[in-house]
Amino acid sequence: MTARPRILAFDTSGPHCAAALLIDDKIVQSRFEEMKRGQAEQLMPMLEELLQAEGAVWEELDAIAVGVGPGNFTGIRIGVSAARGLALALQVPAIGVSAFEIARGPASRGGPEHQIVTLNGVRDTVFLQRFRSGHPVDEPFLLGSGRNSWLDTDLPVLPVGTELIGPFAENLMLALGMGAQKLYPFRSADIDWPRASSVLARIAAEKLSDAANIAPPAPLYVRAADAAPASDAPPVILP
Repeated sequence: MTARPRILAFDTSGPHCAAALLIDDKIVQSRFEEMKRGQAEQLMPMLEELLQAEGAVWEELDAIAVGVGPGNFTGIRIGVSAARGLALALQVPAIGVSAFEIARGPASRGGPEHQIVTLNGVRDTVFLQRFRSGHPVDEPFLLGSGRNSWLDTDLPVLPVGTELIGPFAENLMLALGMGAQKLYPFRSADIDWPRASSVLARIAAEKLSDAANIAPPAPLYVRAADAAPASDAPPVILP
């Protein structure tokens, strides 16, 4: 691995296809296209176009980075499968980065030790994950249903000074009670998906510095799939 790695990052976890190329600590190329479907067909041509625009080739890459969700089930599988396949072919690490990590952003010196990230779930649910010193404390979890009713559920215990991040950060701060604004700083902005692949690449570069502890990327699902069993009778199996 080079001191300043070349990382190709992409994300198909939502209604989009996004990619970025990091070289020498700089995002030199990025692409973003909104789409509800078709990521499987669009992803590889987008990556080829991105590399060609910079005059780079696959063999020069030091790592592949991919968004692992939570998000769209099919989109996550498309991205993770592509990342693992490319990494295997190129003999480089594949690095998974969650939407919680993207919302949190790359590490910053002097930042709060404790953070909790909120994400917009489906059907008015809220996803949360706790971080300490830049690393997840536990598995992400789901709070309630309904953007207001979840405030009445049991909230995690947060050390004073925990930074609250994401679109429900302010709501979480309010749910913690009077005076919480003085105890819990918050950033309420949602993920900027057109820029997310660039953030993803920078986080992957941080992870690559500890390459020995990188596990193959796997889809991050906070809730079960909505798919219902088929209503048609199964076909008859002939002897």
